[in-house]
Amino acid sequence: MTEQLILAIDQGTTGTTVLLLDEAMQIRGKGTCEIPQSYPAPGLVEHDPEAIWRSVLTAFAKARAQVPEGTIAGIGVTNQRETVVMWQRATGRAVAPAIVWQDRRTAARCQAMREAGHEPLIQRTTGLLLDPYFSGTKIAWMLENIPGLRQRALAGDIAFGTVDSFLVWRLSGGKSHITDVTNASRTLLFDLARLDWSPDLCRLFDVPMGVLPRVCASSGLLAVTSGVDGLPDGTPITGIAGDQQAALFGQGCFHLGEAKCTFGTGSFLLMNVGEKPVLSQHRLLGTVAWQTARGTSYALEGSAFVSGALVQWLRDGLGIIKAAADIEPLAASVPDTGGVTIVPALAGLGAPHWRPEARGIICGISRGTTSAHIARAALEAMALQNVDLALAMQRDAGHPITSLRVDGGASANNLLMQMQADLLGADIVRPAMVESTALGAGRLAALGLGLYSDPGKASDLNVSTFQPRIDPAERERILNRWREALTKS
Repeated sequence: MTEQLILAIDQGTTGTTVLLLDEAMQIRGKGTCEIPQSYPAPGLVEHDPEAIWRSVLTAFAKARAQVPEGTIAGIGVTNQRETVVMWQRATGRAVAPAIVWQDRRTAARCQAMREAGHEPLIQRTTGLLLDPYFSGTKIAWMLENIPGLRQRALAGDIAFGTVDSFLVWRLSGGKSHITDVTNASRTLLFDLARLDWSPDLCRLFDVPMGVLPRVCASSGLLAVTSGVDGLPDGTPITGIAGDQQAALFGQGCFHLGEAKCTFGTGSFLLMNVGEKPVLSQHRLLGTVAWQTARGTSYALEGSAFVSGALVQWLRDGLGIIKAAADIEPLAASVPDTGGVTIVPALAGLGAPHWRPEARGIICGISRGTTSAHIARAALEAMALQNVDLALAMQRDAGHPITSLRVDGGASANNLLMQMQADLLGADIVRPAMVESTALGAGRLAALGLGLYSDPGKASDLNVSTFQPRIDPAERERILNRWREALTKS
């Protein structure tokens, strides 16, 4: 019998990774391809949609070359969220560069809408805050600033999509204009309770509903391929989710209170809050975690702007280390920070503080302070930011975080993971397979194909677990020192 494979496409901000997974969710083939970034002016970030599509084809070809045999039974797609693509329905060609999630060109519009009192309605309906990070104001900007685009959109000639939607359009030969609930929930146009587009918010943002894709579940028979090199026509697309939600699914956080944290340039922490959306009282984000045949799960999300970027700053700005991996042995050479605390507000403070004016500080320095103390304080700061996010989530959800699963580059740092366990007072669980995002897309696709009916029955990940070691009094002393430092930043 021919081996059944799942094609998992992970289209990210800097490139695309494609995995070919077997039915046990083990990697059989892997391909990657970078995409160029464009910064046409300060605060503007763009991608070429054609470069995104080429990166998918290139990464797929590399992965397939490693596993030339076997039938691709289904496809899962995960993607950078909030990035906006507009294309012609007739040709599938993009009408302009994609506006990336990092882009800040609509900050003034968001501020004006906030001053006009619209944010409470937006948060109640979407779970999100009014910020140029999300797609709504980006769509409006394109409709207003690309000549003739609004008229063409009203005439039905133009389609909008986040990156998942654009890729499915291309994969299906232009036959399917869809998105899943997780990506839709990042647009400022989606009603979390109704799980559909909000006509009221579309009017508020002046976005014609005719450009929007049909909203689908995250798993099931969503579309089929047509005209793609290397893929037989009719190959089913059975899984779609935004990258952070896909990582939550890939990490197996299927139950209330389970959470994951991705340690990248910043930190992204998501907590499964169950079958009903939770409106945050601490300026976290409410979002759809996923929707499958078993129902809809929701999540709370918070992010710290600077995580791995702090290690990069110690390397590039201060020259304390030569390579990022050097921070662990340096920090481990001292038993504690010697009283040093770092607040890494290098780009302001994100959730739950939301203080864009905050600036980074290093305090508690003495004549005995060494580079090792500063290195250890940097790791401690990365962990403490996540404690703030986790505590806010627990208060919002009314439920403790039972365990925190981790991924991302810095999760390889054993000392950091032990610190995170100690300061959070919860187990930290790190999988051996670090491709959590692509794995989540693969698991959703396998579920949609019917390879299993319960996501909890998917093959378990091999993990390392870090358990708290310090006593509660020591934890509280460190947390109090951190809180005092925050007031000075």
